[in-house]
This record gives sequence, C-alpha cells and structure tokens, in this order.
Amino acid sequence: MKTSHTLYSILDLALVSQNHTLKQTFNNVLKLAQEAEKYGYTRFWLAEHHNSENIASSATSILIGYVAQGTNTLRIGSGGIMLPNHSPLIIAEQFGTLGSLYPDRIDLGLGRAPGTDRETAQAIRSDFMQAAHSFPNELDKIQRFFSKDNVPSKVRATVAEGVNVPVYILGSSTDSAHLAAKKGLPYAFASHFATTHLWDALNIYRKEFKPSQELQKPYVMAGVNIIIADTDEEAQRLSTSLIRLIVGILTGKRDYVQPPTALTDDLKEVLNHPQVQQMLKYSFIGSKSTVKSQVKTFMEQSQVDELIAVSHIYDIDARIKSYKMFSEIMKELN
Repeated sequence: MKTSHTLYSILDLALVSQNHTLKQTFNNVLKLAQEAEKYGYTRFWLAEHHNSENIASSATSILIGYVAQGTNTLRIGSGGIMLPNHSPLIIAEQFGTLGSLYPDRIDLGLGRAPGTDRETAQAIRSDFMQAAHSFPNELDKIQRFFSKDNVPSKVRATVAEGVNVPVYILGSSTDSAHLAAKKGLPYAFASHFATTHLWDALNIYRKEFKPSQELQKPYVMAGVNIIIADTDEEAQRLSTSLIRLIVGILTGKRDYVQPPTALTDDLKEVLNHPQVQQMLKYSFIGSKSTVKSQVKTFMEQSQVDELIAVSHIYDIDARIKSYKMFSEIMKELN
C-alpha cells in the first residue's frame, strides 16, 4: 500500500489556440510554468509532436530551455522525446547541455512512437521503423552517453557525461511497462488519452520491476485530463474545446484549439460515442469539489506516485485557474 504523498505535475503540448500567434503560444507556455512553480507542481513536461498546426512543441528541447530559463525550481523535461526520431548521441548532447545549464532540474522522458503521421515520420527519419524496434538498444545508448564510464569510448557525448538528467520511460501500452521494469526506470503512462491498458501496464511494471542504480522501487506516473472551474456547468463549457480537439483527431481534421461554447446536443452525442468515452475515461471535469472526489478515487485505485495533469483549455487565464485549483485539491488530498 502506497503511503507517501502523491506528487503532481503538468504535461503541456504548447497547444495553439485559434487567433493566437506562435509567439503568444510560447509566452503562455512560460506563463503557465511560472504559475505552476508557485502552486507547488513538481515538474513541467513538454511533448514532442510534428506536422500538426495546433501543437507547437515540435522543437521540444529548445522549448524546454526557454521554460527552464524563465523558472527557478520547477523540473522541466520531455514528456516525451520520441527517441526513434533522433540519434541518441544528439539527444544526449542536447539534454546534457540543458542539464549543465539548469542543474538537477532537467528530465528526459523517452517514448517510442513517432508523435506524428507515417509520412512525416519517414521525413524525419527514413529508418524510423527499424529505430522503433530497436528502442531498448537506443535507450542503452542514451544511458551510456550520460555515463562517466563512456569516457574511453571513441564516440562520446562529452557534455552529457556525468550530468544528472534522470530518464523516464513513457508508454501507452504494455510493451513499455516490461522495458521500464527491466531497466529499473520510472514509468509514465499516457492514461490521459490511452486508457485501455493502464491497469495491465501498472501491474506488469510493479510485478516485474528490478531495482537499479537509478531507482530502488517502482515509480509510477499517470496522465489525467483536468478541467476545473467555479461550477460544474462552467467546466463543462470549457471542456467543449477538448471535445472538438478529439473530434479533429478522430476525423483527421485537426484544427486550432477552439473557444468554448455551450455543450450542444451535437457535442453531447460526440461524448456518448464509445471511442470518445474510452479516450476520456480518466478526464476529471467539474467544480473543485466534483473533481476532488474523482481524483481521490483514481488515486486510491491506481496508487500512483505522481499525477501528471493535462488541461486543454482555450484561454490561458482559465487554464491557469484550473491548474491552481488542481494544486489545491492535491494539497488537500495529501
């Protein structure tokens, strides 16, 4: 039985809202991180995505540096870097540099999906599928480049050797659970959209976990969608932006984050679609008291060590308010 406090963090995609410039979007990312630091959040992660006009976190390591420069204590990292898109050497050099500039504040979360469509994945790296299948070996290379033991090697990431940048394994299926357990690394599950395998993945990870130099016992993070407002009705209104985002994903017609509207009959019909219900299974939407009850239940069932909140809200002030109330909930539950 888990008895320690449950940490709380943020996953951000630098979503581009309608009628917002990229500069405004990046400024809002930093503003949110600065507020999160005040509210007691542990970390602020940015996700890697490509070829999507409503997601601006494609140059993930650069954006991490921008946010780290504008904050003081918050851990900043990737949720995650899609390793098959990249050379492990280059990622080690990028994050080794970040780790030296912002000591003990940088996280390297790694995933194996492309974070984009098939054509773009091929454009990023022609041998993507081979690299994806080689993910465990690519992970080994990353760890080796960060190790001082790599000093005698002919190929070195000199700016990474001995730099403290913890590695996290990200996943949305059970495959990553086996790998994270075998490697003795912390595990973050994308249950904010991939809900089907959550419980199996957590069971596998905890059952198969082998202590390592990095971690002595299992450490689990789980993603949840959070939208909190003063009333249930207002939160439901704010959630219409998220519903439209999901429709765009399912139909292949992605668009900028839309301003919230009334929860129309058409949107209610979308919400009742089995595929949408499955995607939003771990979405906690409502007033502070409503969401507190939902989060409490999820924490008791999952026994996770950390919740990583995702809040797709059109307006930055409403988004910050939602995250502020979520921090208050977590402090009360802890």
